[in-house]
Amino acid sequence: MVKLCAPVFWSKPSAKIRPLLLWPFSAIVAAVTAYKQRQPGEYAPVPVLCCGNISVGGTGKTTVVLDLAARLLQRGKNPHILTRGYGGRLRTTTQVNPTLHSAQDVGDEPLLLAQICPVWVGADRAASARAAVAAGADCLLMDDGFQNPSLHKNLSLLVVDGSVGLGNGHVLPAGPLREPPLQAFARAQATLLIGADKTDFQTHFGQVAPHFMRAELRQSETVKTLQGQRCVAFAGLGRPEKFFEGLKNCNVTLAQAVAFPDHYFYKHQDLKRLAEMALSLQTRLVTTPKDAVRLPEYFRQKVTVIGVDLVWQNPTAPDALLDLFLNGSAG
Repeated sequence: MVKLCAPVFWSKPSAKIRPLLLWPFSAIVAAVTAYKQRQPGEYAPVPVLCCGNISVGGTGKTTVVLDLAARLLQRGKNPHILTRGYGGRLRTTTQVNPTLHSAQDVGDEPLLLAQICPVWVGADRAASARAAVAAGADCLLMDDGFQNPSLHKNLSLLVVDGSVGLGNGHVLPAGPLREPPLQAFARAQATLLIGADKTDFQTHFGQVAPHFMRAELRQSETVKTLQGQRCVAFAGLGRPEKFFEGLKNCNVTLAQAVAFPDHYFYKHQDLKRLAEMALSLQTRLVTTPKDAVRLPEYFRQKVTVIGVDLVWQNPTAPDALLDLFLNGSAG
């Protein structure tokens, strides 16, 4: 098993030589993205909110979508979620059915999202939107898709991971960005920075990032059952170290922390190795909800699953955002 990692220079603003050598390719990527954004998107008959990002890798978008979906449900709305279904084999518009579909079919995040409200996977977001509306959706949430122009967004929320910010600030492949920051900020209506601002994102972009907000991720209450214990933690996430660090911050001792690639489908030998490791160290196995949906049922029963909750710095911010979204005065 090989852990795929982003190039080190992507996270170093001081890096000069490699970004300079790759700049011509980055210019092409930026130009293509800008061209695509000029294509008119299909308008859905219900409001569409997109949770997207500028950089590649995990930023916490899915957690934000779960939080907003729960708030919409509390308002009596019937939100449906649209997502590509990264990692799944299905490409045509499909409503996720957790009893029929596996992570290999639809991807891990859609299965996680489907625990709260209807989810549609498919490469064609406009087709997914039409299917969702036909099924009774009165508002739509997009998990990713900010750079996908096929569906008009009434409100776009950019999610930024405070631990890495925008990396070295360069567009792929010279850096981790999908498009230039100012280009992205111009299309978005709101920005959410999650976690400690370790790269001074607010200082550099706070004045140009639209409707700037902050939040943090906290381990769910389940983590209290592990406090003071030794565990073997494993995770296949964009940034698994955040999960491991969160456990340690909650007084959980990690006998081992095993990182897998994002969206990794666990093989029999992986599970055997993890089980043997936990047995030899006399510890419990711990993982994330996103990883749990990729585990076979027999193994899932052996693992403690620790999720995270999104805590907004300003408790009124998410509802103000949803008011803007539902009142149709955003984009």
